[in-house]
Amino acid sequence: MQTSARNQFSGVVAQATAGAVNDEIIIAINGGQQIVATVTHDSAARLGLKTGAKVVALVKATSVIVMVDADATKVSARNFVQGKVTNLTKGAVNADVTITGDNGMAVAAIITNASVDRL
Repeated sequence: MQTSARNQFSGVVAQATAGAVNDEIIIAINGGQQIVATVTHDSAARLGLKTGAKVVALVKATSVIVMVDADATKVSARNFVQGKVTNLTKGAVNADVTITGDNGMAVAAIITNASVDRL
C-alpha cells in the first residue's frame, strides 16, 4: 500500500458500532492509545471492520489540529494526543510539526507559519 498520508497507525478494531448510515470504529493502537474512526456502513462491511480485525488508520498531516495548553476534557474531538513538539521545520508558507505523545506516539501536522508564530 502506498499513500501520501504521513500518519499511519496500525492497530486492531477494539469495537465496531453499526449505525444506519455510518459506523463508529474504535481502533486500539500501540501504547494504549485509541483512534475513533467514522466510516460509512457500506465501507465497514466491505472492509470487514469487526472486532479483532487488523487495520491501519490513515490521517493526513493537513487534517491535524494543533493546540497549546489544551485540556482533553474540554475538547470535542475524540482523537486527542497530548505531547511535546519534537520537530518543527518551517517552509515558505507552512510548517511541518511533529508532536510526540507521552506514550511515544508521533503525529505529524502541517500548519501555517502564522499559526506556529501565534501558538
